[in-house]
Amino acid sequence: MKVKRLTLLAAVLTGLGAAQLVCYPITARAADAAVLQPKEGWYGKLVQFDALRPLVEIPPVKGVMIIDSRPAARQYDPGHISGAISIPESQFDKMVDKLPADKATQLIFYCGGLECMLSHNSAFKAEKLGYSNIKVYAEGMPDWKARGGPVSVSTAFIKKLIDDKATYALVDARPKRVADKGMIPTAINISDTDFDKNVDKLPADRAALLIYYCGGLECVLSDKSADKARKLGYTNVVTYPPGYPEWEKVHGAAPAAAGSTAAGASAAGASLMPGKEKGTVTVTSFEKVWKENPSSIMVVDVRDAKEFAGGTMKGAVNLPINDLEKKVNTLPKNKPVVFVCGTGARSGEAYDMVKLLAGDVQAYFIDAEIKFGGDGTYTMVEKK
Repeated sequence: MKVKRLTLLAAVLTGLGAAQLVCYPITARAADAAVLQPKEGWYGKLVQFDALRPLVEIPPVKGVMIIDSRPAARQYDPGHISGAISIPESQFDKMVDKLPADKATQLIFYCGGLECMLSHNSAFKAEKLGYSNIKVYAEGMPDWKARGGPVSVSTAFIKKLIDDKATYALVDARPKRVADKGMIPTAINISDTDFDKNVDKLPADRAALLIYYCGGLECVLSDKSADKARKLGYTNVVTYPPGYPEWEKVHGAAPAAAGSTAAGASAAGASLMPGKEKGTVTVTSFEKVWKENPSSIMVVDVRDAKEFAGGTMKGAVNLPINDLEKKVNTLPKNKPVVFVCGTGARSGEAYDMVKLLAGDVQAYFIDAEIKFGGDGTYTMVEKK
């Protein structure tokens, strides 16, 4: 009898649970957590927004390539997932050279949403080429934009805006001293460090197209400024991650601002040799000193703490550029202080700031493209 009563109670509770499912809608959080199942014809391994979002970073996450399978001019150029490369499905066989040599690299394909098969078709083609770590973001660009994922535009799109004399605001987020050497035509310079002091330069219309760029895929300044603009209420903010280096490569160098020609400076002490620009030291002399007598200089990595944690030069200390002004008095005065970052933009800004606020500090910086390993190693290529 007791068993029958328990069975009846379980049935009633089950019925109540079913009633609750019918009466109450699924919450947004529950819907987000729902696992999307492959449909007929789809590639079998899928990824959704919450898993993809951490992989979309500037600098790009190592070992991951995100690929936009949509047509380039009409869809990729005016808006794509930040850091994604364009390999239209219709051109896949002609563009396989854009795929990574390492076939264990994680490839993530996407296109125009749940009804779009381009990403799935491209994934199957990549698998036939021997790639072993492939996923498809089936919800694609519509879902990405709806959830507030960062969106970027291409070089071709910016060129078209310039040629069409369209309405937009193109903002160079690099320090003024760098931007003065050459900016993309029509751009204005609002360095990320001075963002709050120059908000009056932004469009009054919060719905205006606002495009930020800086010094390439290793430069986070444009992303940081774009986030600040969104917090001010701007609703149409995108970035151009390849930045000025890519523009210069495709369209040539822009003219430098008047009076921006740099003069060499003497790098006192520690056998550091002055570089082409005021305040710089040559890569060769720096690496020699850093290898043979590292205690004779102080190397300060001015990137954000998150970037620093991902890899830096063994022995360098972290002092993010946004904290430098209030901590400038902590810098030593008895030996050279050499600032580094990924592109030379923030390190140059750090040099300018220290020379202004603490002229007795022997400050220098490296104007180079630097790739940081996670084990303290690095590669450094001096800018020409």
